[in-house]
Amino acid sequence: MHPISEKKKTRANINNFYFLCNSTLRTVKRSSLKHHRRVSALFDPKMSLLNQLFNRGVFGAKCKTCLSLAISRIKLLQNKRDLQLKHMRKEIALFLQAGQEPIARIRVEHVIREQNIWAAYEILELFCEFVLARVPILESQKECPSELREAVASIIFAAPRCSDVPDLLQIKNLFSAKYGKEFVNAATELRPDSSVNRAIIEKLSVSTPSGEIRLKVLKEIAQEYIIEWDSSSTEAEFNKKHEDLLAGSKQVCVEAAVSQVPSKQAYIKSSPSNGIKPIFPIDAKQASQHRQASSPVSDVTLLTSGEIEASSKNCTAGPVSDIKRETSRSSDVLERARASIASAERATAAARAAAELVNVKFGSMKLKGASS
Repeated sequence: MHPISEKKKTRANINNFYFLCNSTLRTVKRSSLKHHRRVSALFDPKMSLLNQLFNRGVFGAKCKTCLSLAISRIKLLQNKRDLQLKHMRKEIALFLQAGQEPIARIRVEHVIREQNIWAAYEILELFCEFVLARVPILESQKECPSELREAVASIIFAAPRCSDVPDLLQIKNLFSAKYGKEFVNAATELRPDSSVNRAIIEKLSVSTPSGEIRLKVLKEIAQEYIIEWDSSSTEAEFNKKHEDLLAGSKQVCVEAAVSQVPSKQAYIKSSPSNGIKPIFPIDAKQASQHRQASSPVSDVTLLTSGEIEASSKNCTAGPVSDIKRETSRSSDVLERARASIASAERATAAARAAAELVNVKFGSMKLKGASS
């Protein structure tokens, strides 16, 4: 055979082989796409049975990882807060030693808050370890077991209140997907059937601590750093009951008397500026007349203030429950105030007359001097 014909045959065979390979590859791709679509349809979220079987393993794995991360993070935060608490307590001891008790009273609230958070983290760490050891039980049962209900509810309640531990929020989302939103809402809103631990609720509360707790912590700090501190003033400050001023003042009669008299006194003070020239005493007689004319005003103001103080003492001295006495005293005070106002008006009229006389005499003397 000729060598050229053999070459042609081999080339033709190679081309046929390439064509077969390409066709087989195309068919394999098409079949793989169809198979992939079938598999993805099997694992579609709408397929409830496969989804439940698949999510069981996912819930357990995710819950274990989040719980272990939360435990390690809580331990680190506890060590950090220990150092912060020591530094803060030392600062309060220095304030007590320097006699700056008001600053120490304010700072001790922050110390109590940090101590409460530290105690809450300690309880949460125990709950996380307890749930981590029983994740298979949670995974196997549809409802939350009764022995794990307190731990799970406490973790859900503390998740949004402990921003330093974001892993607790992921655990809360896992429990929400498994047990439903009603279970999570019952724990976060502290419903009667929530089963949240009372210690967690108290430690994570935002209410201000009582005076007894603050005084106790201050005494502990003073004993810890061996400081001779007299706590009598602080005890008196904490035990003092502050008056609630939202409902208004209780001494109505004093307010009624004081609200009328100062207005008239202000009128007396501002009256000389109403178109009257300033007074310049020339002779000793005129000065004495001016002093005698202006003295009743000061006497009246002193009498009115004394009467008001006496009436306020009388109003406050009586019992609060006796309404008739209070009303009679208040009417007496008002009558006295009115009488004092009338006398003050008379005194102002006399002062104006004296001022006009002085101005007239001063003008006549000027005219005489100019004519001479």
